[in-house]
Amino acid sequence: MFFELRVYPLMPGKADEFVKYMDEEIIPYQLSKGMTILASFVNDAEDTYVWIRRFADEEEKEALYDAVYNNDYWQNEVGPKLPELMDGAGMEVTILRATPRSFMQ
Repeated sequence: MFFELRVYPLMPGKADEFVKYMDEEIIPYQLSKGMTILASFVNDAEDTYVWIRRFADEEEKEALYDAVYNNDYWQNEVGPKLPELMDGAGMEVTILRATPRSFMQ
């Protein structure tokens, strides 16, 4: 099992709109496709959004990426709205593996 830590720089003044879009559209959609989303956060300055997803293994990750991103809905409805809300070029994705004493497993 491993985790994916995703950090998105937000466009100025767009934090509330981005959080609403994540909470009402993106997270429910990804959950409906089988994605496990553990947490989401905004930093104190409200210029960065962070979320954590969990995968059983690389095969599950590949299958879920395919189910979530490779379809008309994501490519024509969801994806086109993101550039006005977040700076995709500054996005960071880090893979994390829990240590034996970690409470997140």
